[in-house]
Amino acid sequence: MLNVVLVEPEIPQNCGNVARTCAATGARLHLIRPLGFDISDKAVKRAGLDYWHLVEVFDYENLDDFFCRNPDARDIWLTTTKAPRSYAEAEFRDGCWLFFGKETAGLPEDFRKAHRERCIRLPMREEARSLNLSNTVAVCVYEALRQTDFSGLAGEGEMAQPR
Repeated sequence: MLNVVLVEPEIPQNCGNVARTCAATGARLHLIRPLGFDISDKAVKRAGLDYWHLVEVFDYENLDDFFCRNPDARDIWLTTTKAPRSYAEAEFRDGCWLFFGKETAGLPEDFRKAHRERCIRLPMREEARSLNLSNTVAVCVYEALRQTDFSGLAGEGEMAQPR
């Protein structure tokens, strides 16, 4: 099972979309405060549609609180536009922790520097500042799932069944 960690997310629709990705994939969602919205906010609920019951959500006061409550969180990957290598070079394992920063500033600099060898990025044009947070989460989650053979997920749709 994957762990998606949003550090200080600001936009409720992004959080809702990430929650929907987590619901569809069985990933756990970890939210690091401060949040730019109320977790019960209508926009968050609407973006996640009726999937919230499928998502295991954890809430933390800050990164220190997160690591205190999750001492086993060692297989971590930090996504940042400032990373030295592509996400395609990462070797994801079941149970890994994928960190994503807030929309306006990304992950804290001291956190990135402390885990430089675990920083990855999605390749993009130099002129583009970044991708949308929820899109970045989806790309990274599905790459991690691909590397772990999509364990526990349906690999085919109804069209695979003979008529």
